[in-house]
Amino acid sequence: MRVGCPKEIKNHEYRVGLTPGAVREYVAHGHDVLVETGAGAGIGADDGAYMAAGARIAASARDVFEKSDMIVKVKEPQPSEWVQLRDGQILYTYLHLAPDPEQTKGLLASGVTAVAYETVTDDRGGLPLLAPMSEVAGRLAIQAGATALQKANGGRGILLGGVPGVLPAKVTVIGGGVVGLHAARMAAGLGADVSIIDRSLPRLRQLDELFAGRIHTVYSTIDALEQEVFSADLVIGAVLIPGAAAPKLVTREMLSGMKKGAVIVDVAIDQGGCFETSHATTHSDPTYEVDGIVHYCVANMPGAVPVTSAHALNNATLVHGLALADRGLRAIAEDRHLRNGLNVHRGRVTNGPVAEALGYDLQAPELALNVA
Repeated sequence: MRVGCPKEIKNHEYRVGLTPGAVREYVAHGHDVLVETGAGAGIGADDGAYMAAGARIAASARDVFEKSDMIVKVKEPQPSEWVQLRDGQILYTYLHLAPDPEQTKGLLASGVTAVAYETVTDDRGGLPLLAPMSEVAGRLAIQAGATALQKANGGRGILLGGVPGVLPAKVTVIGGGVVGLHAARMAAGLGADVSIIDRSLPRLRQLDELFAGRIHTVYSTIDALEQEVFSADLVIGAVLIPGAAAPKLVTREMLSGMKKGAVIVDVAIDQGGCFETSHATTHSDPTYEVDGIVHYCVANMPGAVPVTSAHALNNATLVHGLALADRGLRAIAEDRHLRNGLNVHRGRVTNGPVAEALGYDLQAPELALNVA
């Protein structure tokens, strides 16, 4: 199969779908790999590194899209990209379709078979291709929040860890999943006063044991959520419903009860955000203020640290990517975890939460692929 990797064009997106090391693995499996010139510049991998790994260099993204049977990316295709996709082609990337009706229309019109990293599952019920970027985003959320809290950036002017004789910042993490765990770990490591709020008592018990009393765990009710948000200097939104739009847990009305200059970081913004006042921002203009509260809602947070995140992502995506390249649609038909990743196939929506969020009729992946 001919596998193509175009350069990412989303604002300040420096990651790359295939590292030179991943290219070498595809080539070893007998595949022809086509990489757009400059695709790896953000991670310090020049065209020579890709050629040494066995790739051929394409002069433009158009060449990659026209000549490839499978496209491997990082972020969702932009309008100029989805019009270049075609029937019979496989797209393997993050999609986050539930809050993005225009992209969904574009993919449906193209006829492409689109496998979304964020809905591929594993035997433990996890999301193995989302997990590494959730780890990065959770840790980055604290760095971003700490910076936004500085007075010159519109924040309260408080240091996360405090100093002797001065209390540390209060950090509330909404959601105890992978993002929440890593956000809490970073915040606690900096000396902040950290709480994680979640609806799963078993998960709260796990977190309590993991942190050995260094953070507070709170069962999520309306009252508890309000108390935590109102007392916080920094709130991290880390809620995920796989494939679906994120629930709006913090309303605009609740902002009036927060401390002026407090910061919220919405890591769920890829799925529409879990704060009512959230809208996607970019690394070039990451924050805005609503009712005195600083919002950080960058939709591709891991793009800020591409060397770390691109390699972590490729480590996770390589196995399934090789399966797709080796066996094509048969790989999806034979692997229920890849079938869970199938979001769009030849003009039909094949993911339940996406279909429900956007009002499409659902075609089961098994039926779409004619799996008995």
